[in-house]
Amino acid sequence: MRVVTSTSIAAALGAAVLMAGAGPGHAAALPPLPKSPVTINIVDVGGQLALTQKAIEAYQKAHPKLVSRFVFNKAPAPELPGKLKAQQAAGRVDIDMVLSGTDAISAGMEQHLWTRILPDYAAKFPNLDQNYLPGALDMQKPTEGQAIEVVFATAGPMLEYAPERVKDVPKTTDELLAWCKAHPNRFFYARPTNSGPGRAFLQGLPYELGDSNPRDPVNGWAKTWAYLKALDSCIEYYPSGTGVTMKEFGEGSRDIIASMPGWDIYPRVIGTVPKSAKVTILSGPAGFKWVSDAQYVAIPKGIAPEKLAVALDLIAFMLEPKQQAYAWDDGYFYPGPAVKNVPLSMAPQSSQDVLKEFGRPEYDQLIAKYPIMSPLFGNPLVVAFHMWDEKIGAQKMK
Repeated sequence: MRVVTSTSIAAALGAAVLMAGAGPGHAAALPPLPKSPVTINIVDVGGQLALTQKAIEAYQKAHPKLVSRFVFNKAPAPELPGKLKAQQAAGRVDIDMVLSGTDAISAGMEQHLWTRILPDYAAKFPNLDQNYLPGALDMQKPTEGQAIEVVFATAGPMLEYAPERVKDVPKTTDELLAWCKAHPNRFFYARPTNSGPGRAFLQGLPYELGDSNPRDPVNGWAKTWAYLKALDSCIEYYPSGTGVTMKEFGEGSRDIIASMPGWDIYPRVIGTVPKSAKVTILSGPAGFKWVSDAQYVAIPKGIAPEKLAVALDLIAFMLEPKQQAYAWDDGYFYPGPAVKNVPLSMAPQSSQDVLKEFGRPEYDQLIAKYPIMSPLFGNPLVVAFHMWDEKIGAQKMK
């Protein structure tokens, strides 16, 4: 039997007030901003703080009467939905904002964890669609208004290789499979559930291989699942995150890894990967298409109204061009900005200097040359992750 407490009644009444008039297609009244500063707890499950923390902290400096401090924590994306669901069931949500890629956002949508931001609070985000870059707009639409995109990237599928060890660079899916079998345990990619390059590799293959429906992992990926199974025979294990692939590649344990522009640039900047590393796109019988990637901010259901007000205000602040310019960072999520008219010249000088030294001119050419496809989202992405875990990685994950 469910026990109804005064806390749960208060939470329910508060939610009812906030959602009044917020049926499908209707806007809700914006909650009032706090009368005294609040603490905002933020959990990052996608490495996004490297791109947005400066903008978030700039908000606190600009609005000290609204925010006393931000508390930042990091967690693996697969663990967050269960933790958040338990907090919501107990009526004690202590996470005010979540920074995530498509993975945790999709899982949270499946489990109904997120506050619906749009159209409920659309007044906070005027002209949002018009302000997004075209590729970024494609990445915002699948969220169904349950998250707001703040960073955008082109992702892959790409390969990164050590030119001093790899002389016969594979540039097609057939060549990669042949190379992997000829050099067992020298190719590496991470579990897609918790890896941007892993996700890009997984979702790019249906386009490259010419699968019947790249949007349907259950009925449309026959060639992809067969290819990944064949590739599995020469892969030692699948790490839980991208960082391990970069570390082992940098140490010389692997010669080729799945990558993407940001993960190519940033590890070379910090020295995890040698500056000499090279990249190539991975085409197949059906050619090459980019699969894009993005980072979002979501607001869990059940937070206090005054914190919801600050969270909405902060997200709007993060979308301002001046704050978006921080997303160029050190190339971590290339290019970075999700809105129009934020050139590299707006970024801090340090970002401009880093990208001049470690960026690759061919990226802009390749991004302009090839189509950019949005990745799976919501249930199809969750299903793809489960299928990969069961069909490919179950016995080899570490």
